[in-house]
Amino acid sequence: RTTTVYVTHDQIEAMTLGDRIVVMRDGQVEQCGTPDDIYARPASRFVAEFIGSPAMNMITAARTGDSLHVQGTALALDAVQRASVERHIGDEVIYGLRPEALTLSSDGLPGRLRLLEPTGPETYAFVDTPIGSLVARVQGPVRHKVGDPINLAWASSHAHLFDASTQLRLTA
Repeated sequence: RTTTVYVTHDQIEAMTLGDRIVVMRDGQVEQCGTPDDIYARPASRFVAEFIGSPAMNMITAARTGDSLHVQGTALALDAVQRASVERHIGDEVIYGLRPEALTLSSDGLPGRLRLLEPTGPETYAFVDTPIGSLVARVQGPVRHKVGDPINLAWASSHAHLFDASTQLRLTA
């Protein structure tokens, strides 16, 4: 068995070639782990935004007890996330959602379709919502047109929570 260290700035290359990956920023290790672990449980906002394309959607939310709100919209949390938010000391939490966690839905967060980027097997839908612009990666073509009203939905278990001050992950 041979160990090889390979340096690249190409996240896709790192994810496909590496058994273990070290993500560095300004000469410091941000996270070390398997490609799956780094993608599924990024240790910081930097790692979450760096790994994955398009980047993870980041929403700055106000904390009230064990809940999060953005401009009057409550963000869904599961039991583990609620406990993490309740223990959190700061007033703000970053709520992250990978584009593939978002689905176009008949209900959910209302928005307006700003841009569609079809890539063949999937389409990137850029949606302006009351809580900010979000990107959804959906399978296949999208029947909606730019300018159409559209709703986004997601399972709370797909959300990643980060401390707004330290930028570090809150949930295990």
